[in-house]
Amino acid sequence: MHIKVFGACCSKCTRMYAYAEEIIKEQGLDATLDKVTDIKEQMRYGIMSLPALVIDEKVVSAGRMLSKKDMETYMCK
Repeated sequence: MHIKVFGACCSKCTRMYAYAEEIIKEQGLDATLDKVTDIKEQMRYGIMSLPALVIDEKVVSAGRMLSKKDMETYMCK
């Protein structure tokens, strides 16, 4: 699984990245995690608002802060 958290260095984006790290560790997921700040990469995915979560090249959330529980639901399917 490849997980990308899109966003600048705002608190919501940083928190979502931390949630993703925690979920990977707690659930023992075989996943790579990237924090993406490049606007060109963001546009390639059609993401117009941040933060955003992309799992295996699919945008699953954009423009809202996800709770850890919501992120876990997406990541542990």
